[in-house]
Order: sequence, then C-alpha cells, then structure tokens
Amino acid sequence: MTESAPKKGKVCLAYSGGLDTSCILKWLINQGYDVICFLADCGQEEDFKAAEQKAMRVGAKKVYIEDIKKEFVEEFCWPAIQCNANYETLYLLGTSLARPPIARAQIRVAQKEGCFAVSHGCTGKGNDQVRFELAFQALQPGIKIIAPWRDPAFLEKFAGGRNSLLEYASQQGIPVTSTKSKPWSMDENLAHCSYEAGILEDPNTTQPADMWKLTVDPKEAPDEEELFTVEFSKGIPSKLQYTENGKSKTVTDAVDILTAANTIGRRNGVGRIDIVENRFIGIKSRGCYETPGLTCLHFAHLDLEGLCMDREVRALRDQFTTIHYGKVLYNGHYFSPQREFLHASILESQKTVNGKVRCGAYKGNFRILGRESETSKLYDMEESSMDDIGDFDPAAAGGFIAVEAIRLKKYGVMKKEAGEDLV
Repeated sequence: MTESAPKKGKVCLAYSGGLDTSCILKWLINQGYDVICFLADCGQEEDFKAAEQKAMRVGAKKVYIEDIKKEFVEEFCWPAIQCNANYETLYLLGTSLARPPIARAQIRVAQKEGCFAVSHGCTGKGNDQVRFELAFQALQPGIKIIAPWRDPAFLEKFAGGRNSLLEYASQQGIPVTSTKSKPWSMDENLAHCSYEAGILEDPNTTQPADMWKLTVDPKEAPDEEELFTVEFSKGIPSKLQYTENGKSKTVTDAVDILTAANTIGRRNGVGRIDIVENRFIGIKSRGCYETPGLTCLHFAHLDLEGLCMDREVRALRDQFTTIHYGKVLYNGHYFSPQREFLHASILESQKTVNGKVRCGAYKGNFRILGRESETSKLYDMEESSMDDIGDFDPAAAGGFIAVEAIRLKKYGVMKKEAGEDLV
C-alpha cells in the first residue's frame, strides 16, 4: 500500500540505513518531499554501500556518503585533547564531538542539492536533536528543519514504537534485516561507541558482556603490558610509535594516530565507562561508552602538561576553559562566539606543550611510564632534587612561610575569640 501527496520540494535527510531512518525516508516521500539522503563516514564500522542501496530502493533521489574522518579528528578531536575536554569528569564527549562536523557536512550537501529543509531521526528527549538543530541554524540561518519524532502526526502513526515501524516497513515494502534488535541503542564513530536506552535505562542493571563492541574484555586482554610512545606538538598528537607483530611502527597522520591508539586501546580493554549524566534538556540519562584511543591520548596529554605548562596558566585553563569547552560541546554550542573565544585560549595555553610520553596499556588500565620535553624549561632536575641544594636557598622558605602565615594566624585568633576550638 502506498501513499501520495503533492510535491513540496527537496529535503536532505541524515540517514543511517536502520529501521527508524528508513521509515522516516519513506514517510517524507509519502508527504510529498523529494529526499536526498546523507550519510557521514566518521570512522564507524558500517556497510555504507548496503545503506546506499537500501535508501535508493526505498525511494531516495540521491545518496551522498561523505568521508569526514580527517576534519573530525583534526578540527574536533584534537582541540578536545588540547584542553582535556570532558563532561562531568568522566565522559570524553565522543558523540558530542562528532555532531558538529556531521551537521556541517549535511548542510554542505543540502546547499549543493538546493534543499529547502534538512531532517534527522533524533528523539524528542535526547541531546542530539539540540546539537544538530543548533548547528543547522548557525550554519544556514533560517533553514527549515523537519524533526519527525517531534511531529504529532508522525508520533501518532508510530505510537507503538518499533512494532509500528516494522508494520509500516512491511506495508511500504521497506527492506528490514532479520537480525534481532539489541535491547539498547548504539552510536559509533572513530572516537568511541556509545550505548544507551533499552535495558540500560535501569541504572542498576549491569552492562551485558556482549554489549561492548570495540574493546576486548579486560579480563581476557593480553597478559603482557603493551608499550607505546605519543609525541605532542603544541598539545596536538603528532606522532605515535608502537609495535605491531614484532615490528616497530610510527604514524604521523592525524587519522592514523587515532586509529593506532584505538587499536592499542581496544586489544587491551582500555576506555570503558558506565555513568549517569545530566542531559542538556534536564533529564538524567545512563550511558555506557567505549573510548579506547581517545582515553590513551587524553591522559598522555594531561600528563605532559604537568611537565610543560606554567602552574597559573594551567590552573586558569582547568578552572575555565576545560569546563566550559566541555559544556559547549555537550550542549551543542560548537558554532558559537563562546566556542571561538574558548578555542583561542586553548591555542594560547598549548604553546609550550611539546614532548613525548611513554605509555603502557594493560588489562583495561592505562599508565604513564615517563615523559620528556626538549623545549620546556620549567622542570629542573637539580632544582627539584632532595639530595642537591643547587641554587635554591632553603633559608628563604622561612620567610615565605612567615608571610603565608599572617592571614592564617589572624584566622586562628578570630576563631578563638568566637569560642571555637580548632584543636
């Protein structure tokens, strides 16, 4: 059974090849739109050819598969590494980082095809609808956005969720794979894979062992620690040296560095977390994340900063830039004046962060083995030594302590006069 409606113009749909977006594709066509499908290759393990063929069978006018891995890593992942970006301490923002380049690539396709609108399959409760639509509006102010999962008619038609979608697919001749749907949703890119919804909505339910897609179970990881070295130039990973099948390897291309870091992290079970986070729209959400390579690079960079960064510059960056850059990414404000301001401060803070970090990965753990920098002059072995006085005058510390104690002695007197015993 088919539906028909007067033609309404071109729409560019963010398409995945899955049940949801395949039904949305057909629904848009039946509403009278000519649909251009867009898929972004940001490093996920996916059969793009099969998705393209499926979209054309459903009725798409064209399908674009855009490779955005290079811009994703260089323009989005690397600045996040530079400022140690995170959300609520643990989440390294793998999904949040991918949304701006995906949205930008979709707008490029929409403009090329003369589309008056863009569409997506995000739910009305999640963060991604916010991230995509704020990006769309900044990149092409006034663009029309069709969000089916917020459309009352669409919601009514598919009120039964997956069963309604399957019924519609059967009616409309949409090919559906026979594989059983996993009881959770996934989103993957070169930086990570995320898992949420379904059985994971109970925050006390342990993640199933077969859920994790990227990393080996830490208990089953190799019994020998894997060693590798990461080199940074102005806070950006510029070289990774490691051993593969007994042979020494070196990679310098941005995508190759993250891919190699992923390979090391994956086979050693590094980068799994399970958290409850606060969505931008105000709902708490349980999410599980696998971030193997980015975890290794994040902590290697964090360590090198201890050697190379001025104390006060690092404190200001940590207290302001790191926190707010993470919020900007998470909340979908990448294309904004505040992100540009923060990015400028990131670049300034990283001028001295040059050097090498020797790392180890072992059964889910990542550790630092050593670090060095040929350009940083902040660390002096002789000055830091407890065995060699050098040019430092220990007697000077007495005056330093006396000055620092002035305020604290007054605090002690005040407490005593108030009848509060600090002892």
